[in-house]
Amino acid sequence: MSSLKPVTSPKPINSLIPDWPAPKTVAAAITTRHGGCSRAPFNGNNLALHVGDNESDVEANRQLLARSLGLAEQPLWLQQVHGTEIVYEPNANGTPVADASYSDKAGAACVVMTADCLPVLMCNQQGTRIAAAHAGWRGLCNGILRKSVAIFPPEDQLMAYLGPAIGPKAFEVGAEVLQAFIDRAQNAQHAEAIKAAFVPALAGKYLADLYALARVELACCGVKAVYGGDYCTFNDAKRFYSYRREPETGRFASLIWLKNLD
Repeated sequence: MSSLKPVTSPKPINSLIPDWPAPKTVAAAITTRHGGCSRAPFNGNNLALHVGDNESDVEANRQLLARSLGLAEQPLWLQQVHGTEIVYEPNANGTPVADASYSDKAGAACVVMTADCLPVLMCNQQGTRIAAAHAGWRGLCNGILRKSVAIFPPEDQLMAYLGPAIGPKAFEVGAEVLQAFIDRAQNAQHAEAIKAAFVPALAGKYLADLYALARVELACCGVKAVYGGDYCTFNDAKRFYSYRREPETGRFASLIWLKNLD
């Protein structure tokens, strides 16, 4: 870890606001790499402590993020491992090993960090419960979205927002990835929908569409109100970090929280 001190005046961060009809009690934001104080090769608003960036720079970026979004406290940062563990944000301590969190308490922000994997934000249409999930292909394949949907009561009607991820023209995978999804298909219709998300490429490879795979998973769970899914982190170097483009890189954040309207 570098011993460099953070710059004294980090630049204002830049965040995107998801375009979806969330209830007025639900707030969400997605950071970009603009702003902050991380230096090369992280250049800007890196929010991850595990990528080799200077820790004090990252902490400064996190503090700036909380202030810029008007959060009363820091979000629950996770130690993401491409798994399917989900934690309840209000009761969690430290940095839980998990790939999703949920909350029904105002002011408790759920957050996931990504740099090509798919961030998925969820809420119920009553605006009383929220969740954020880190859905790379392994998490998608192993059921992170199914588990995230299952933490909501069955009577809740859900909506989801698919944040910036590597796009379908840039995500090349091997045949084993397609097979892993097929092996976990719930039925023949599900398997056919999965196959449609993989386009054959050269040398036995495939171009995989994470957005399509997420929509398939959510549809199987009864979630039809799905928004977003129109970015490509790999091809948008000005705004987003991408691990496939630059293995030594930062992470941006996708956050969702319940507002206190009292």
